[in-house]
This record gives sequence, structure tokens and C-alpha cells, in this order.
Amino acid sequence: MLLLRNCPEFVLAFLGASFRGAAVTMANPFFTPAELAKQAAASKPKLIITQAAYVDKINDFAVSNGVLVMCIDDDYSSSDEGVLRFSQLTQSNESEIPAVKINPADDVVALPYSSGTSGVPKGVMLTHKNLVTTVAQLVDGENPNQYTRPEDVLLCVLPLFHIYALNSIMLCGIRAGAAIVIMSKYETTRVLEVIEKYKVTVVSIVPPILLAMVKSEDVERYDLSSIRMVVTGAAPVSVELEGALRAKLPHAKFGQGYGMTEGGPLAISLAFAKEAMEVKSGACGCVIRNAEMKIVDIETGASLPRNKSGEICIRGNQVMKGYLNDPEATKRTIDKEGWLHTGDIGYIDDDDQLFIVDRLKEIIKYKGFQVAPAELESLLIAHPHISDAAVVPMQDEAAGEVPVAFVVRSNGSKISEHEIKQYIAQQVVYYKRIHKVIFTDTIPKATSGKILRKDLKARLAAAGVVN
Repeated sequence: MLLLRNCPEFVLAFLGASFRGAAVTMANPFFTPAELAKQAAASKPKLIITQAAYVDKINDFAVSNGVLVMCIDDDYSSSDEGVLRFSQLTQSNESEIPAVKINPADDVVALPYSSGTSGVPKGVMLTHKNLVTTVAQLVDGENPNQYTRPEDVLLCVLPLFHIYALNSIMLCGIRAGAAIVIMSKYETTRVLEVIEKYKVTVVSIVPPILLAMVKSEDVERYDLSSIRMVVTGAAPVSVELEGALRAKLPHAKFGQGYGMTEGGPLAISLAFAKEAMEVKSGACGCVIRNAEMKIVDIETGASLPRNKSGEICIRGNQVMKGYLNDPEATKRTIDKEGWLHTGDIGYIDDDDQLFIVDRLKEIIKYKGFQVAPAELESLLIAHPHISDAAVVPMQDEAAGEVPVAFVVRSNGSKISEHEIKQYIAQQVVYYKRIHKVIFTDTIPKATSGKILRKDLKARLAAAGVVN
């Protein structure tokens, strides 16, 4: 397990473990100890590589389960002499390491966690073949989708524990022979300073960061002329935000990427050409190379013609092996013919360009991070003063979406909104926190017992509730 903020050691550890045939699960350093223990219990790591600031978060689990902990900070001091040092790896004799045989098509190399189309986070088994295919789709050949060149300088401010940065920045940058500037955290002014200082040419970000940069008055103070391409992903970019970016950086090309942890990149909007070529505003571009895409009717599953909205499905060698220890969830996501059902609604127009218009899946996207309503609902219902609950997204300009909870109090309970927010905040990472609580008498459900989230979203819209 890698429990690290962005740093060179993340890259070294991931590639070193991959070379040795190990599988790597990546965890968010901002997770609570309970969240980290849950991921570790499911993924069963033998070694956890982390930083001094996070040793205490994971050490109890590691000691109880016989897991080794390694710290990248050589000056780390602790009464626990069992914590290893990363420098022990760099000082080892490589000639003493035995050869390892790897089956690229079957052996898992990365185990990021994703909530999929519904439910709680699950381990996504990505093989060597999956990741190699992704890199080849994006940067190899005469007509690459990402156009990364050896002379490029890539900005890596997105978290490497997320598949977007791992794939599109780290692995693709290394494959192309480009330089990568790694930032441990995001601060708008610092990002602008880095772009100017290192003459960054390719900026891969998410819409909330793009919005912050566009709105920042500091943009005018820095020389950003080195940027030739801006690519966003993880959430859609509005036409208005795209226009604001073009006004700030008229010399740079802009593209949107569309992908998912389980299926790799699905489409990218810089098109097929020997040079990056922009496509229609609001489009995600064309389907990625060496992959198949179809749009199907959400009721019948039948393939739909152009300009008809339905569920987006993808098939190709970049699609995951499956969910860790969850064959049922895998079957619900990947059908018998190998099509991965994304849970996103979209259409392909007459020019082969993909537009996303809605989402079937329940996942809330907070600044590109996944928030599973089911995970928050289980915590809410566990509270003795709450008899039922449902969580839905609310639109937010800065974050994209934020979680809102509809709560049914237990008989006689007077639990407040503040108390509920605090209760959740103590148990989850910051981006999963509840932003608003709405008390209700009942949670609307279908006869199957499934929460009717559309009804709750309609209530939010009708009440004009905004963050």
C-alpha cells in the first residue's frame, strides 16, 4: 500500500513494486484511520509505504495484522523501532534480487479503489496489460490522443493515488520521456509560480482547479505562455468555464478527457491527428483508440443510433479484470460480451464526438473525488437518533457537487443538523462530509426498497436549495 502525498518516492515505489510483480493499492493520505483500516483489511497489503505524518494513522492496523510499515522520511523518529526506512530499498544490491515472471494479461499491478456505479468503494483490479494498453492508447503511435512529447514539461498537482494522475501524467509522461514537475499539494498561486518557473507545457487538472485558476487575479502576474495544452478530466467542464479559460490562455489548446478507474480512458477531446486538434465545445471527443464504444437503451439494452442518449458502454484491453473479491459487482458492471457499463448517459453525434448529458450511477463527484452515498447512509443509519437516511448530490460552483443528507429522526429525537454534520466529519475524509441536512418524515423508496434519489433531487430543485 502506498499512503503518500505526491512525491518522487511514490513514483519509485510504484514502479519498483510493479517490476517485482507486486500489486499496489493507493490510499488517500487524508483518510481517517478507520477508512484506511477498511481499505487495508480488504486489500491485505504486506507492506505500507508512507510518510512520517501518516505513520500513526495506520500503525495500529499494521501492528495488529503483522504488516510492515516503511517511512520515506529518514529523519523520522519514533519509539516504534519496527518502522523501516525507504533508504533501505535504495541502498540494496539489485544483483541479489531474483528474477520474477509476470503474466501481463492476468497479474494485477494496481489496486485503486472506486465506488463504481453504486455502493461502497471496491478494489479495482488493473493488470499490467490494462495499464500498458492505457499508455499506448494515449501517447503511442503517429496519432496519439494525448500528444505528450519528450520535450514537454508536465504539471503533476493532481493526487497520484488517483487513476487520472497515475495514468495520464505519471505513466504517460515517463513513457514519452517528458519531464514531470511534482507538487505535493494544490495552491493556486504556487501552481502559477511553478508553471512560470519550470515552463510547464501541459497542464492536466480537474474543473475545480481550473475554476480557481480562472478566477484568480494572480493569473495576470505570471508568464503562462509556455502552456500549449490544458486537459481536464474527472468531471465535466461547462461551456462558460471553457470560455473563461480560452480568454485567459488564448494561445493554448483545450481538451476534456473522459474515463473511469474501471475502464481507463474512454474518450478525449483532442481528436485523432498528428497535432492536437480541438473539437466541439462541451464534447469529450472521440472514443479512445483500439477500443469500442456503444450507446445502449437503459431499459432494453439495445444499441442506439447517433444523437440518441443512452448508457455509455466501452470494451477493450484497458477494461479492468474485475472488482477484488466481488464477483457480483463485477458481473453487474461488465456483461458477458465484455462491455463495461459506465453508468453515464450520453450520445455520439454525426462527427463521432461524445457528449455526456446525465449520470445513471449514484456516485457524487466532489472536486473530482468519488463520494459513495451508500457509505454515508450506512454511517447515518448507525446513529441511534436516526431511523433512516438518504444522500444525494447538490450542485456547487466550486466543488461541482456536494453531499446533502435527507434524514428521518428516530421517535422523540431532536438531533440537530450541526450534530449530524459533526458525527459524519469525525469518521470520513474531508470531501465526504455532509454539507446540508434536510429533515423529512420518510425516505421515498421503490417497492424493491431502493431509494428514489431522483425524487429527492427534485425536492432540492423545487425548494431552490443551493450551497
